[in-house]
Amino acid sequence: MVATSESYDGQRPSSRRVYVQGKIHSEVNVSMREIELSSTKKLTGEEKINGPVRVYDCSGPWGDPQKDCDVEQGLPALRENWIRGRGDVEEYSGRVVKPKDDGYLSDRHVEHLSNRDQHRVFPGLKRPPLCAKKHPVTQLWYAQQGVVTPEMEYIAIRENLGRDQALELIKDDRSALSQQHPGQCFGASIPEYITPEFVRQEVASGRAIIPANINHPELEPMIIGRNFLVKINANIGNSAVASSIQEEVEKMRW
Repeated sequence: MVATSESYDGQRPSSRRVYVQGKIHSEVNVSMREIELSSTKKLTGEEKINGPVRVYDCSGPWGDPQKDCDVEQGLPALRENWIRGRGDVEEYSGRVVKPKDDGYLSDRHVEHLSNRDQHRVFPGLKRPPLCAKKHPVTQLWYAQQGVVTPEMEYIAIRENLGRDQALELIKDDRSALSQQHPGQCFGASIPEYITPEFVRQEVASGRAIIPANINHPELEPMIIGRNFLVKINANIGNSAVASSIQEEVEKMRW
């Protein structure tokens, strides 16, 4: 399945967004950006056609030219059916939001800013919160029960970045651009092909984590661990009370 658009892809010449569908969970569709490569000219003067390369695409729904996004409605709930489909969560009535939750001293300050259109609650944020019914609803818990979730398959597909196609291309051609030397693993244990089961094992063993809060169904699943693309996670976001943008940037730099 391919999404193309002159308005979006025209700004990224020789590339397009593509989707890879899950095999275990058919509802999983992982976006990637596929970049066309120029031909390689050999010493003989002949040209060798190079296949496209797929790269990590974290632009979310805004990167899909076929989707009409509205910032005030928030991101679409990608994982909502996955979360509710497991049958282990339920809605509950959260507490009333207080002014201090948003960094304000009192209701009077909130009212003053609301009159100036500086304090708005976006419609997309108004969804009932979820909580666990009986057992934990973390990816760690599912992994330890031997369950391969849609999130885990999503991660496996994204981690591979079309590696199955690349392995097939270089099988009989050591001169291919995607050919790699074994190198030094420095203690890591990365298989040639990342499977959903490998993701589950790494999470269950505690060597990797999947941040996937059930009240953030809009997030695209990703994994943090030594044997994966993302090795470290930094949380950036300034608060009106306790930090500034400069302080958050400094934390990221360190």
